[in-house]
Amino acid sequence: MATTPSPDQDPPPAQAPSPDQDASPPQHASPPHDAPPGQPPPRAGGWRGAVGDAVGRGARALGAALTTPSRSTEPLLAHAPRRWMRSLPYVLAFGFVATLIPVTAQVLSNDYGVNGAVSGALAVMQSAPLLLAVTRPLAAWWIVIVGDTLGALVLLGAPTEPVRPWPWTAMVIVGYLVLCLALALRERRRTVVAVWCVTVALSLALGFIGQDRSEGTNVLLIVLSGTVLLLGTAVRERADVQRKLAEQETISEAERSRRTLLEERTRIARELHDVVAHHMSVITVQADSAPYRLQGLPPEAAREFGSIAVTARESLAEMRRLLGVLRSEETKGERAPQPGLDRLEQLVEATVRAGVPTELSVEGEVDGLPQAVQLSAYRIVQEALANVVRHAPGARTTVSVTAPAASAKKKAVLKGLTVLVVNGPSPAPDGPPLETSGTGHGLIGMRERVRLVGGSLDTGPLPDGGFRVAATLPLKPPLKEKDSEPS
Repeated sequence: MATTPSPDQDPPPAQAPSPDQDASPPQHASPPHDAPPGQPPPRAGGWRGAVGDAVGRGARALGAALTTPSRSTEPLLAHAPRRWMRSLPYVLAFGFVATLIPVTAQVLSNDYGVNGAVSGALAVMQSAPLLLAVTRPLAAWWIVIVGDTLGALVLLGAPTEPVRPWPWTAMVIVGYLVLCLALALRERRRTVVAVWCVTVALSLALGFIGQDRSEGTNVLLIVLSGTVLLLGTAVRERADVQRKLAEQETISEAERSRRTLLEERTRIARELHDVVAHHMSVITVQADSAPYRLQGLPPEAAREFGSIAVTARESLAEMRRLLGVLRSEETKGERAPQPGLDRLEQLVEATVRAGVPTELSVEGEVDGLPQAVQLSAYRIVQEALANVVRHAPGARTTVSVTAPAASAKKKAVLKGLTVLVVNGPSPAPDGPPLETSGTGHGLIGMRERVRLVGGSLDTGPLPDGGFRVAATLPLKPPLKEKDSEPS
């Protein structure tokens, strides 16, 4: 039975835990600061810990920048257009190395009293890596910065009278600036900044060590190296921007040409579809009306005509569905009949009204030519006259269309319909052209039309300053060997 102590009695003393009992703190106690999941616990020390973390991150970033060179190991100016420009970095580097090594060795031996072997080794270590800087400037910088630092420490024991530049000699400054230029032209911005930070820290540290010896060359190197690195980085980034812009312009121009070609192909497909649809409609009507127009037609022939009509209607429906896919909402007006050679006179009259004196010559019978050939010839003449109006206003122009029938009387052989559009130079009183440079999309459309009908196109400027467009359009497409064989 438990007894309750009276107020006059002392409370029972706390019992110490036995060795078998766990002396860990109570389970409900929690650390004063719980770290978020996925993050390390905060370091003790308050702002001192935060400063230590920041310094550690900065040191890691600096080390990564100084140990991660550019991926490219191509020589500087490797993509220059001329050979002497591509060889220029090697020539300059060799010239500096051939000059700095003997000068450095002689100055260290005569002016600073350094042992000959030591001065020669320092001269090679401080100058020879400039040849490596043409392809790997960051690796060359590591060698040079170590050599310059060793040289400054060696010169620290040289006599103080007479006063000599310290910690950096004139040869060290010249070689280091050349190396900084190579670094700025090749490495990334963070690497360039890290190199300059190391230069500043090392120069200030050496100046602090030998305050009585310092002649201000450490500050001079800080200022000059920072200027060279800044200018070199600006030149490199500007060249990168220009190269990217040129690449983008090339890609854009290729996309524009491809889009123009696709648009022209779509337009030609729509026009050819209209031509084929017309003939299919005629076939359908003729096949449907044949049993009524032809008396005494056998039942087999009537059924054959019916089958032809059904097939023609199905083909016509398929082509109309294709036409609905090809045409957009803005091209509903193109359902009108397509123009042919009978409308060349109207086209020439419109060009004359635009201020271009034009003469039209049509030889031979062109009414019975295939509609696809007539349409291609009309579009070629239309585009050629439009180019004359834009680029040579007021120039005298002649348009000649010759059919094969016309040449038979002259005992000549023509492979197809020939279209010739020739314009002279634009007269000076008519003023400058409407366009001084074109995109070439009109010529692309001409070539595509001629290629689709199996013809040939010849365009080019004339010696007198004019322009010539000559096209030959076959009346029938060339047959392949397998198509010419009977099925």
